[in-house]
Amino acid sequence: MKNNLIKIMVISSVMSVVLLYLRIQWSGNLHFAFLVWNLFLAWIPFLCALALTELQKGSTSKYVFAILFCVWLVFFPNSPYILTDLFHLTPKTDVPLWFDLVLILSFAWNGLILGYTSLFEVHDFLNKFFKKTIVWFFITGIMILSGFGIYLGRYPRWNTWDIVNDPINLFSNIINMLTHPLNNTRMMGVTFFFSLFLMISYLTLSIFIQHKQNESE
Repeated sequence: MKNNLIKIMVISSVMSVVLLYLRIQWSGNLHFAFLVWNLFLAWIPFLCALALTELQKGSTSKYVFAILFCVWLVFFPNSPYILTDLFHLTPKTDVPLWFDLVLILSFAWNGLILGYTSLFEVHDFLNKFFKKTIVWFFITGIMILSGFGIYLGRYPRWNTWDIVNDPINLFSNIINMLTHPLNNTRMMGVTFFFSLFLMISYLTLSIFIQHKQNESE
């Protein structure tokens, strides 16, 4: 099952890259080339989550699990972040608007599926160690952090690598925003509505999958 999932995600991602290649050939510019990097970042939490569940079958050190989980948590917001690349969708003279819409949606779709799939894997992983109610509280917290991460990436323009490259300024900026939330209503709005969207979407998928599993039984 997982092998099939990996294959279809590779095929879907390649399709997105092919669409971008066609756009580059069509327009003669690299306007949306950054989408490839964003999609690469979305693959990281997906691979970390798969590694978590696979290594769980053996006698892997708990420190390895902790590292994988932390990497997954830090990179997870990159998956839904691609949705905000729709902000770049504006009429241009070199390529039809409908083509750019399909292009960005294909990357955003892959990002969302990679993110939600990784979250399902992590959810199952955590269920083996904690009560389900506690895990759901944790999932809710992850969605809130993801909404905040999307804001950090889209507006202050911080990225995941800044945790290593520029941690002092990054965390200083975060602390300043969190201690003065009323001075940044956009931060509150983006965080709330994106986290709400992600949570409702995840609940919808969870209920659908559970329903299909009950039907098969």
